[in-house]
Amino acid sequence: MVTLGLVVAEFNASVTEEMAAAAREAASGRNIEIAAELSVPGVYDSPLAADRLARREDVEAVAVVGAIVTGDTDHDRVIADATAKSLTEVSLDRDVPVTFGVSGPGQSGAEARERIEKGAEAVNAAVDMVVTLS
Repeated sequence: MVTLGLVVAEFNASVTEEMAAAAREAASGRNIEIAAELSVPGVYDSPLAADRLARREDVEAVAVVGAIVTGDTDHDRVIADATAKSLTEVSLDRDVPVTFGVSGPGQSGAEARERIEKGAEAVNAAVDMVVTLS
């Protein structure tokens, strides 16, 4: 059985709570254990939490879920780019799959609510990577 870590961004909680529920449901549907779950303030904060989970011996992969909604500036793109790069570094440094179940940037709140399946997709990708790499 594959064991996962799950990181959930609290910002845009009305969306991310549903994404996390979809992630948990996907894990349950594949008989996957979520060994640990960490909540972080926002997507930008997820790389440190993902790194902590990736260090654990009982975690084979980490799925990160969050939603980045467009504002009045390009801040959403900066957050998305920095986070994606940092999560990739965690994955490569720890030799542990870290998946990016983050919707956005460039989306409205309504569009983010339409993309809650990203939570399930992150879990499925994490499990698939563990299988592929074993």
